[in-house]
Amino acid sequence: MANYPEFENKMKKTCEALNTTLATIRAGRANAAVLDQITVDYYGSPTPIQQVASVSTPDPRSLFIQPWDASVLKGIEKAILASDLGINPQNDGRGIRLVFPPLTEERRRDLVKQTKKYGEESKVAIRNIRRDAIEKFKKQQKASEMTEDDYKIAEKDIQKLTDDFIKEIDKITERKEKELTEI
Repeated sequence: MANYPEFENKMKKTCEALNTTLATIRAGRANAAVLDQITVDYYGSPTPIQQVASVSTPDPRSLFIQPWDASVLKGIEKAILASDLGINPQNDGRGIRLVFPPLTEERRRDLVKQTKKYGEESKVAIRNIRRDAIEKFKKQQKASEMTEDDYKIAEKDIQKLTDDFIKEIDKITERKEKELTEI
């Protein structure tokens, strides 16, 4: 199989993006990654929570957010309430505690559906990369930069690359689904 770093890198980035997105899905356990998408208004600019506070996990079901600057405490609380995290922050004046309730069976099913949806979106992105690659090879062949045989080989190689990354996406989503159903 020939080397197609341009398309392979795009497909790898798609897998990484899926991992990042799935990390924000709360699975009943406290995980600081659920805060990754939440930004706080810090002196007029949106700033990720991890850049204005330390986040610790005192026990498996809770997170403790302790800002380095006490003036940002209310902002963090507002940002968490405005997010779709579904958890009420408890402000004790020094920091914010987030207690993760155990997931209900219905919520678990919803999260598994959401995981599958993200997985499908990633597969579509991979297939779009394949389509772009094949179009590029067609143009090269039409411009006589590539022979018919080379085009067929490239097409087969890109299909194999696509299949491999689709399998990887399936593994990633299966892992998250397992995590959601085993709690």
